[in-house]
Amino acid sequence: MSQWFTNTFPNVVYQGWSGDTGWWTSIVQTIYMTFWSAIFGGILGLIFGLGLIITAPSGIAPNKASFWIFDKVVSLFRAIPFIILLAFIAPFTKLLIGTQIGTTAALVPLSLGVFPFYARQIQVALSEVDSGIVEAAQSVGSSFWDIVFGVYLREGLSEIIRVSTVTLISLIGLTAMAGAIGAGGLGNMAISYGYNRFATDTTLVATLLVLILVLTVQVTGDFLAKKFNHK
Repeated sequence: MSQWFTNTFPNVVYQGWSGDTGWWTSIVQTIYMTFWSAIFGGILGLIFGLGLIITAPSGIAPNKASFWIFDKVVSLFRAIPFIILLAFIAPFTKLLIGTQIGTTAALVPLSLGVFPFYARQIQVALSEVDSGIVEAAQSVGSSFWDIVFGVYLREGLSEIIRVSTVTLISLIGLTAMAGAIGAGGLGNMAISYGYNRFATDTTLVATLLVLILVLTVQVTGDFLAKKFNHK
C-alpha cells in the first residue's frame, strides 16, 4: 500500500510531513490563520453588525450619523478585492506586526478582509429577530445591554452560528490567497508546490485537505445551529 502511494503521489511524499514545507506545517498554518482571523475579524464584524442593527432607523438606538459611518466603512472594505487589500495595507501590517510577510502578518489583511462580510451577515441574521420580542423587552424596562445580549444575541444565536459557519468557510478560501505574502498554508501548497511545479498530485491532496476542513466546519456549524435553534 505504501509503495502504491509513493508511486502514485511522488510529489506528495517528497514534500514530507514536517519541516518548513511539510504537510503538517501547511495544515497547522491554515488552521492558525483561520482561527485567529475568525476571532479578530469576528469580533470586529460582530461590533459593526450590531452597530448597523442598533443605530438603524428601526433600531433600539437610532442614530443617522452612526449608522452612516457603520454602513460606509463596511461597504468600503467589502468593495476592495482581497488580493489588493493585501498590498494596500502592507505598511499598516508592518507597523503593527513588524513584518509584511509570514503567517502572523497574514492575520491583519485576513481579519480586515473577512470582517465586512461577517458584519453584513450579522446584520441580516439579527434583522430576523422578532421585533415583537424587542418591543416587549423595551416595554418592561429592559436596559440597552439587556436587549443586546438577552434579546438580539440570544434569540439570534442559531442564525449567528449559521452565518459564522458561512464566514469561516469563506475565510478558509481567503487563506489560499494569503500565500501571496508568504503566509504558507494548504492554499500555498496547492499553488506554489503543486500548480506552479506541475505536481498535480500535490494540488489534488492539498485540495482534498481543504475540503475536509470545510466539511468539518460545515457539519459542526449545522449541528450547533440546530441545537441552539429556539424556533
